[in-house]
Amino acid sequence: MVTRRNFLQTSLMASAGAALLNPEALASDHLEKDNISFDLHAHPGSFFGRGQKDYGGDAAVMKTIGEMNAGRLSGAFFSLIADAILLERTPTGIVPTRSYQAGEGWKEYLRQMEAAKQVLGTMPVSISTKAVDLDKAVVNKKVAAFIACEGGDFLDGNASLLDQMYEDGVRSVQLVHYAPNVLGDLQTSEPQHNGLSKSGKEVVARMNKLGMVIDVAHASFKTVQDVTDLSSAPIILSHSILKMEESRPLSKRAISIDHAKLVAKSGGVIGAWPSGFNNSFEEFVDNTLRLVEVVGIDHVGLGTDMDGNFKPVLGSYLQLPKWIEGLQSKGLSAEEAGKIAGGNVRRVLGQVLK
Repeated sequence: MVTRRNFLQTSLMASAGAALLNPEALASDHLEKDNISFDLHAHPGSFFGRGQKDYGGDAAVMKTIGEMNAGRLSGAFFSLIADAILLERTPTGIVPTRSYQAGEGWKEYLRQMEAAKQVLGTMPVSISTKAVDLDKAVVNKKVAAFIACEGGDFLDGNASLLDQMYEDGVRSVQLVHYAPNVLGDLQTSEPQHNGLSKSGKEVVARMNKLGMVIDVAHASFKTVQDVTDLSSAPIILSHSILKMEESRPLSKRAISIDHAKLVAKSGGVIGAWPSGFNNSFEEFVDNTLRLVEVVGIDHVGLGTDMDGNFKPVLGSYLQLPKWIEGLQSKGLSAEEAGKIAGGNVRRVLGQVLK
């Protein structure tokens, strides 16, 4: 008789090719068909880069989506990157090289959106815009792809452009990324607006009205504070990690306890981030639980930053069962682990994406 542990160990050693051929073979009993799992932040195969010289090809997109379905991921925010062409990856991190010229950001949005539609239209995903689409994905066993945008740079401060993005199917916008923009201050650059700018406040109000999920990942504490003061809906911080002791300095992207509590106060969810700022997969499990200790079981989720992450300790959706098993081995009940895996996000989507 095959035990659950043996099944997991065997399954997690399977290749991505096998996952594509037989997705259900890798499903764990921790992810039963009636449970929801969700990734708050992903860039599968850099799908938005189709047609660009550094695009890895549709096969890279298919590989990650195949692993999503194999690992029984119910849904994810598939994120464009608003400032992608403005950034350079250096040995010491990602740095902005310039700013957009007038109208250039919107032109880049249109290119990325068209590329996304082309490639995702050929993939085993369900393009989704409402919370109920996530429920359908669980039944259909085909990951629900909600389009998101990392950075509000496309808008150039014009909140009315959100109407077109909404019509295009975009359902979440992360206000800032690495290139400083006109909406608000970010964690990795000197403040320019003392938090959320006037334009940023207009964007928050417009997103609330349209029914779009506001993402405050990469935003400074003051920017997040301003967003939570203004927003009438719960927000997300899609991918981050709590600061640790002084002997373990982390990226400027790490957040304080007070920072995390702002998101929870809104009724929102923080995505535990399996970046290389975790020393190991096991430490990522522990850091997920540290978030739970700070904000409570109802306000933690998963934000992998898949295919865009820094030295990930969770680099494949085939590891999802192992992560959930790890949470339960540390004392969480199946119900509590289910909240973190996706139940908390389903609640937020139900409030915003109607």
